[in-house]
Amino acid sequence: MLYSDKVMDHFLNPRNLGTIDDADGVGEVGNAKCGDIMKIYLKIDNDIITDVKFNTFGCGSAIASSSMATEMIKGKPVDEALKLTNKAVTEALDGLPPHKIHCSVLAEEAVQAAIADYRTRNGLPTDDIPSCNGCCGGCHSHDHGHGHDEE
Repeated sequence: MLYSDKVMDHFLNPRNLGTIDDADGVGEVGNAKCGDIMKIYLKIDNDIITDVKFNTFGCGSAIASSSMATEMIKGKPVDEALKLTNKAVTEALDGLPPHKIHCSVLAEEAVQAAIADYRTRNGLPTDDIPSCNGCCGGCHSHDHGHGHDEE
């Protein structure tokens, strides 16, 4: 299966790779079926995402999806970042093979999990976060060891 130039670029030269030690929100999601794990770190100031980093353990599509998602939310208000969809990530990458679409879904969910963590830490509501359903702490984890990136 051929990958777009954008997928290859974001895989080979990932943007925003790393961690933020004093992050305001951290979201970690994983897909047991494929083994991909994404962890996204947010720095938020006056409701604007001023910095975002990620660690992803997974295939090239997972790393490219994480990289693109972080680029798409950096500098944006939290409410706008919350509207990021896997479809938008896939389109920004000029498409993913059908069996890799779940990678862009994970990127969307990791962003939502990080925002949910930020809001929970600050006593803010999380009921408008699609993948959360008010359960934060149960479905998303932000205290599991560390994420890794795969070469």
